[in-house]
Amino acid sequence: MTLGPIKSAQEEPAAGERVPTPPSAIRIDGLSFSYPGAGRLALREVSLEIPDGVFALVAGPTGSGKSTLIRTMNGLVPHFSGGSFSGRVLVSGRDTLHTRPRYLADVAGFVPQDPGAAFVVDLVEDELAYGMENLGIEPLVMRRRLEEVSDLLALESLRRRSVRDLSGGERQRVAIAAALAAGPRILLLDEPTSQLDPQAAEDVCAVLQRLVHDLGLTVVVAEHRLERVASFADLVVGCVGEGEVVQGPPADVVEVLDLGPPVARLGARLSWRPLPLSVREARRYVQTSPEPPAAVSRPPGEARASVTKLEAGYDREDVLTDVSLELHAGVVAALMGRNGAGKTTLLRCLSGLKKPSAGRVLVDGAPPVPGRSVALCPQAPDSVLFRDRVEDEISVTLAAAGLRDGPGPHLERLGITALASRHPRDLSAGERLLVALASIAASGAGVLLLDEPTRGLDLEAKHRLVNLLRIYSDEGRAVLLATHDVELVAQVAERVIMLASKEVIADGSPEVVLGDSVVFAPQMTRVLGPGWLTVEQAAAALA
Repeated sequence: MTLGPIKSAQEEPAAGERVPTPPSAIRIDGLSFSYPGAGRLALREVSLEIPDGVFALVAGPTGSGKSTLIRTMNGLVPHFSGGSFSGRVLVSGRDTLHTRPRYLADVAGFVPQDPGAAFVVDLVEDELAYGMENLGIEPLVMRRRLEEVSDLLALESLRRRSVRDLSGGERQRVAIAAALAAGPRILLLDEPTSQLDPQAAEDVCAVLQRLVHDLGLTVVVAEHRLERVASFADLVVGCVGEGEVVQGPPADVVEVLDLGPPVARLGARLSWRPLPLSVREARRYVQTSPEPPAAVSRPPGEARASVTKLEAGYDREDVLTDVSLELHAGVVAALMGRNGAGKTTLLRCLSGLKKPSAGRVLVDGAPPVPGRSVALCPQAPDSVLFRDRVEDEISVTLAAAGLRDGPGPHLERLGITALASRHPRDLSAGERLLVALASIAASGAGVLLLDEPTRGLDLEAKHRLVNLLRIYSDEGRAVLLATHDVELVAQVAERVIMLASKEVIADGSPEVVLGDSVVFAPQMTRVLGPGWLTVEQAAAALA
């Protein structure tokens, strides 16, 4: 279904000028698909057209078929996935059902949700060249492209590094650069900003927009963090659930989905039309900024974990030096900083999975015991999922912790009761993350650590996550989440710890730490000024 005319990435035509219809980069007719053994259609009678030279955003709830739709555009569905496929998908005129993915690689580059899964060689520089070598590109052209993508995505300092030693965000940038270096006319990206810090995400989106506007590439991005990409999109493909898809102008589809960025949700509550998709557009509706709400703080409970003069690193290179902090009962704290700042390293030291090179880590007065005194949900949730049924993942954790309650309440808290009998590997990335979160939190450990806990989660799933963290902390436990999701931090965190240059550079309330930040400020702060954090606060004041 199409909601309205699609905004073109090209300049507006002169009065009376006849403009030819741009060719389709991607055309889908009557596509229906279901995975092997699945009892429902992942995509149902989908028909859409993405013109050449546009920035297309694919949005929708967790598990609504975004990744599946993206993968039909490069042939991974159905050639790699198997399943029942009907209809037709044309990519640059090639029928994907009759063209193997390797014969689409020269026209359609692809970056998956887990970029590390696509790496083949060890060195970053070799990974950038690998795709070009397989396409038989001449060495001189390869060298030029390698230099260009390294500059575009700020990879020069990483080129001689091993991909295994990179942070999640650094891996994401390398994967995007590798896809771009092959010279495709179409770029397909599945959550390309999910592990990037706000500045890196903005830089990547600006690069993608430049490729569309200046070079005429077609970019298709599936993304949950619409505050990062919605303002760049020329059109939005909305996966509305039950395998159905709508297509149209960004503001129209975002309103239908009700999953827009904070400024769009604020605009919907206050009946602003057209719906704003960027901070700049939202500011036009605000004549004067009201006084910010008074910050509410409560005294922290006892210290559940402490880090004293911590030093840690890899291969004799320090990542953290002289880090000292405490985590308190009843407090949800957020750990922030640019990619490679050491957030994951600090979590691993706190969890007992990594031994620091110097300093001391204590949880409840003793060295941390992984899975007992402290529990960590890692960036890659698949690494902690190993049972055949979702409910068994939680049951194993409960049994290991000596707890007798069943998995039901833990599934219900995160809204995944309907997935109880499903195999974790058959779920979407966001659903697998929710299962991993439920399994880890079920341990009841005194300290809960989460590393990028919102990858693949829609707005409703984030609300359930916020509720879980509040319940967990209200029961007298400490929570620390490492994240680049500033909107989640604005909603749930009572304390923000900022890492940079191997040490803690800020530690305080979100109003203070994020309030004057050029990079990490949430959208309500950017619209109304310091002290404003959430849509609920802003809507109540402006109404």
